[in-house]
Amino acid sequence: MKTVLVRPAPGGRSRAIVQVGPLRIPAAIGRAGRTSRKREGDGGTPIAAMPLLSGFLRADRVALPKTALPMRRIRPFMLWCDEPGHPSYNRLVRAPFRPSHEEMRRKDGLYDICLVLDWNVTSRRRNAGSAIFFHLIRPGYEPTAGCIAVARRDMLRILPHMRRGTVVRVL
Repeated sequence: MKTVLVRPAPGGRSRAIVQVGPLRIPAAIGRAGRTSRKREGDGGTPIAAMPLLSGFLRADRVALPKTALPMRRIRPFMLWCDEPGHPSYNRLVRAPFRPSHEEMRRKDGLYDICLVLDWNVTSRRRNAGSAIFFHLIRPGYEPTAGCIAVARRDMLRILPHMRRGTVVRVL
């Protein structure tokens, strides 16, 4: 699969449809909807073409799914820096880490399968947004902080079609 499309859906600005080939999957996006001017903490999902870089999974909760995308097991020390002024901004870091960060090993299961989108990763700009992931959804398709989220069963259906470089295009 070369491109995954993410289109707005009826039902509010934080709802979307993810299209993977012939599959159309309901999704949640940022609480502020889509934005062409992504900023750290704005709650918007960037309108952009973002290649997939890699993925993470909670091996204690999910069996490694079939996929050509490089996947890493999430360890308790894994964090993601979201502090714009820090040299490790928008990068995986190790605990203990005092600056602002996200825990990759979440209790709520959202990152049990978590794919890293190349938003502000390979070429970083301060305050341009961090931790833009394609991950699992909260019950009721609650909005994300800027990520794209789908149900676990849907993620498991689309992962076999994903590989490094697959473009996730938010329209």
